[in-house]
Amino acid sequence: MDRERGAAMRDDAIFRIYSMTKPITSAALMTLYERGYFQLNDPVSRFFPAWKDHRVWVSGEGEGMKTEAPRRPLSMRDMLCHTGGLTYGAALAALGAPDSGLAVDKVYAAEGVRRGRGETLMEFMDKLARVPLLYQPGERWMYSLSTDVCGALVEKISGQRFDKYLKETIFDPLGMKDTAFFVAPDRIDRFCANYRRAADKSLQLLDAPQTSEYLKEPTFFSGGGGLTSTTEDYLRFCEMLRRGGELDGERILGPRTIALMHRNHLKDGQDLTQMAIGGFSETANEGVGFGLGFATTLDAVKNGGMGAGDYYWGGAASTIFWVDPIEDLTVVFMTQLMPSGAFNFRGQLKSIVYSSIVD
Repeated sequence: MDRERGAAMRDDAIFRIYSMTKPITSAALMTLYERGYFQLNDPVSRFFPAWKDHRVWVSGEGEGMKTEAPRRPLSMRDMLCHTGGLTYGAALAALGAPDSGLAVDKVYAAEGVRRGRGETLMEFMDKLARVPLLYQPGERWMYSLSTDVCGALVEKISGQRFDKYLKETIFDPLGMKDTAFFVAPDRIDRFCANYRRAADKSLQLLDAPQTSEYLKEPTFFSGGGGLTSTTEDYLRFCEMLRRGGELDGERILGPRTIALMHRNHLKDGQDLTQMAIGGFSETANEGVGFGLGFATTLDAVKNGGMGAGDYYWGGAASTIFWVDPIEDLTVVFMTQLMPSGAFNFRGQLKSIVYSSIVD
């Protein structure tokens, strides 16, 4: 749990789950869908009118940048699916990713699009309205800030601060008592250290629990990557999904909504090898589709593994979960090692788990 303190891993250890925040945010937005507040093909500009003015990048950069009008508005489905033309801007630099070199990412930087302390979700949305889209909505897939937009949509539609909505709608009903955007003072002794595998294969301390930014309540509640959680808490969220939206008498979503969320929503039923651009995400592309907040295995043969029909996502510190409705199986794996591609923990874990099923 913490090599410097000599602390062994605890069952109730608290982890930075990074992008495993995304499925929780997507589920929160879909609770509002179930209440009739929006349809998947509704434009985001219905709730954020400034988003009517988006343009799509064609070529060039700076003053020489050429853009065109979008063929259709950015939709709520695009935000849940990462198909709207947004990118991650410069946000991945904080995770050690190299400069993308994309002309539109330079606009993100110029407009001050960020997720750090002092920013709010509403300010973030105003800035994103001024950034050109990388591609026509729905035509490609790129891992992006879209799920942070989903968090802002939850806040806007519900009229409730995003973190409060998550607590009242998901965390409290499911008994996820240790899941939050920051670690409270009485829980620091359970907070893991975060490590990085350096180029020379050494293990370096990246974020010490005693001095971490996660000890302070943020102003920007990142639906794309801001939560901390425990294995037990996240398992309860996944068990709710596996059981069709209900756990221990508390219903979060309907079973048909869950089924809709893990269907492939990519254009014409394509997989990510046909749709994805950009070099970073938390999934391989072969035989994989994408739904409303989850990747889903469409073809286990193409994917090179087992478990076709499962849906899943991971986090930057090598965490992973998946739910397999065919095998009636939930798996949650927690660790704190960056980057998530340092080792293929995920493929190894799937091989071990599925080869152990004999009935």
